[in-house]
Amino acid sequence: MTKTTNKKNSWNFKLLLGDESETSIAKIREKAEIESYKFINKWKNRTDWLNQSSILLEALNDFENWANRYGANSAEEYYYDLRYAQNQNDTKIKAKLSKASDLSNKIHNEIRFFTLNLTKISPKKQTRFLTDPLLKNYHHFLESLFKEAKHVLTEAEEKILTLETEPAYLAWVRMTEGFLSKEEKEIKIKGKKQKVNYEQLLTLVSHQDKKIRDQAGIAFNEIIAKHTDVAEAELNAILQNKKVHDELRQYDRPDASRHLSDDIDSTVVDSLLEAVGNQFKLAKRFYKLKAKLLHQPKLAYYERNVPIGKIDKELTYPDAVALVTKVLNKLDPEFKDIYERFNKNGQFDVFPVTSKQGGAFCSSGLLSHPTYINLNYTNRLNDALTIAHEVGHGINNELQRKEQNALNFGTPLATAEVASTFMEDFVLDEILLHEKSDKAKLSIAMMKLNSDISTIFRQVACYRFEQELHKTFREKGYLSKDEIGKIFQKNMKAYMGSSVSQSPGSENWWVYWGHIRNFFYVYSYASGLLISKAMQNKVKKDPVFITKVKEFLSAGCSASPKDIFTKMDINISDKKFWQNGLVEIENNLKLAEQLAKKLNYQA
Repeated sequence: MTKTTNKKNSWNFKLLLGDESETSIAKIREKAEIESYKFINKWKNRTDWLNQSSILLEALNDFENWANRYGANSAEEYYYDLRYAQNQNDTKIKAKLSKASDLSNKIHNEIRFFTLNLTKISPKKQTRFLTDPLLKNYHHFLESLFKEAKHVLTEAEEKILTLETEPAYLAWVRMTEGFLSKEEKEIKIKGKKQKVNYEQLLTLVSHQDKKIRDQAGIAFNEIIAKHTDVAEAELNAILQNKKVHDELRQYDRPDASRHLSDDIDSTVVDSLLEAVGNQFKLAKRFYKLKAKLLHQPKLAYYERNVPIGKIDKELTYPDAVALVTKVLNKLDPEFKDIYERFNKNGQFDVFPVTSKQGGAFCSSGLLSHPTYINLNYTNRLNDALTIAHEVGHGINNELQRKEQNALNFGTPLATAEVASTFMEDFVLDEILLHEKSDKAKLSIAMMKLNSDISTIFRQVACYRFEQELHKTFREKGYLSKDEIGKIFQKNMKAYMGSSVSQSPGSENWWVYWGHIRNFFYVYSYASGLLISKAMQNKVKKDPVFITKVKEFLSAGCSASPKDIFTKMDINISDKKFWQNGLVEIENNLKLAEQLAKKLNYQA
């Protein structure tokens, strides 16, 4: 089942580098160093830019130009990071990525003086700069820096923390990912034994043939059980590293740094968690219905994503491309144009191969860098939704490139998943539109609910797992794999309920869940989907509202998420806003329950 990569379905790095020769990469590296130190030598020993708006504007323009074109050796590091994603066990690429990261960290440390010195200016000067129209293009960049001021350490301390990121965090995470990515197992499919890789097993645990998914579930559990000792050491190491950083920076809660970097109030996230947590009963109803439709008293843990009916038919990659193209064109022709450009220019890496990074992602680099999208396409309908999801991120990037400067380029996690889930849901709506039979409607309704439950309720349960994990670690000082497993199962059961068995092996599924290494990241999936649902409803009522959606997608970091959404009449500070989004989930669940009753499904 493992595909072999080819140029057509793999990334075209000429867009980034021109060519991939060592000579070309060396020139890019040298140019980045020269331009970085040109900026450093011009501004480091001066203080006039910290006192006069006109000189600060010149300095910010220089900094923006550096961030746009060079960054901290970013082209080389971006390249090797992507190459590493293609083969996580290529030791030569690992070595080159490590060296590129070292240089990037060195430059980043040298240039850090610029933002550090800005955070240290007096509140009076901060106010003056923020109200000066001369600096309006950098208003929110400065505002965000000033908010971080009380958590910023000295330049020497910041340099140390940057340098220790690789050995104290990244190396640990990459170790676990690397071990998992090279695993393969032999299982029987259609009467024949086949060797499948780790990523493919994650797909096969949701296969409609119970014999296949049970084999895949056993094989996957064996793989992660094999690496629990390593993962225990890894997770404790990065939890300790996080604790040290939080104490040094004087954050009052483990997730506070995430909220600050996402430009969102902790109270907004807390209200989201509370609203979703209070409605875990919807997820429990969904899994009860799914178990009934599958004629099982309970679902095994790994069976929670098994599709109902035949909706999960084979869908070739060209067919998926055609589907996504059609939907994007209906929403806005520019969306379609961006997607077609990605395809034409070789900005996708499509199929799974052994040692390739699992899952999917969209990577953007600097403002001047091309977007690259990673897929692991296995001919399932859900894979088409994944394309739409990641292309949503890509469209978000491209629209920002048109409107924003490099210091406003980027998307806080609070809003990062809005564009992706927006596009994904419209693709699913398109599928539903052309289905006529009640059986097919039920299958699609269950598929949509499965996605929504996973995106909202599962991610909130994961966030709560992280909260308890960090709290317990800080109380005890070290957590065994068994303790981690118990905390994990407790929080998974809280949203799944009694219709999903916390079956043997499920206590170890935290081992592979990469999001918990990117601390407190997952709330953004829930917030993103609920916000995007509000946008979807507005577009459905008035297609002209897509212009407002494009304004949001173009905004980047030019304002806070709260201010951006306020312009769209969306108030993310209101608890009722989150509750209203969950009403749609309940309505879709009622529809599925009615269809199941109509079709006389029996337990």
